[in-house]
Amino acid sequence: MKLVFKFFCLFFIVGCVLNCSSDASNNNEDELNPAVYYEALNLSYGNENRQKFDLYLPANRNLNTKTIILVHGGGWIAGDKSDMNAIKDLIRIDFPNHAIVNINYRYANEENKPYPMQTDDITSVINHLKSNKATYTISDNFGFIGASAGAHLSLLWSYALDTDNNIDMVCSIVGPTNLTDPEYLNNTNEDLQQLLVLFGEFPETSYLEEASPLHQVTADASPSILFYGGKDPLIPTSQGIDLKNKLADLNVVHEFTLYENEAHGWEGLALLDTWLKLKAFIQTHLN
Repeated sequence: MKLVFKFFCLFFIVGCVLNCSSDASNNNEDELNPAVYYEALNLSYGNENRQKFDLYLPANRNLNTKTIILVHGGGWIAGDKSDMNAIKDLIRIDFPNHAIVNINYRYANEENKPYPMQTDDITSVINHLKSNKATYTISDNFGFIGASAGAHLSLLWSYALDTDNNIDMVCSIVGPTNLTDPEYLNNTNEDLQQLLVLFGEFPETSYLEEASPLHQVTADASPSILFYGGKDPLIPTSQGIDLKNKLADLNVVHEFTLYENEAHGWEGLALLDTWLKLKAFIQTHLN
């Protein structure tokens, strides 16, 4: 059965959410004047078609300017950075002094597992940004906002691969956290099983642990904010609750919200609540 994946999208009206046209775009990399807003789409960070990102640099930036990295969902096999454009627009309004990087990454398939291929792509993006921080006039302090599979990748990179402590905060919106969860290993959900098979038909437990944020998190982890739906057919509530408990045991700064009546994405007041909490978290940890 073909999986129909419900993406998390931030579609709600916040005044002039799309009225950002007053900032002139500049796609000439030779004219990266830090006093002027700069926008460039589909910049390459690798040789493959999916290895591209969109870059939004605020006017009057400096070497202390923080960057928010957006990582889309899609079950590791689908989705696009354009799925995160709504939240990108919100960030540009509420955090006009932050840079934004909205990334694509290579899709998983039978020959290419999600891990480590997709976290390798994130590493390439981070290395590109750090190597070009003087050119872009940004700092090497970053925050992640990931949705679904993108949240899994954001958490995993932050907890296991941030060896230089560049990640100041990470947000998981309905992200898988533990691939060894019995709710996954013993599931009878055909759609869910199609996703888990991507990690291998009979994967080693050690591999599943290595690919699981829950098993990689340490007391040095980045501040983390987590959002989950109590009726999500793809992400059991244990995925969020178990990580919340582990973060608490490790004394890692974190926030956790479970919307009991929501599924794999939500709208209305729950969505507004998500943004208000995330906005406050960014103000605290990425300013």
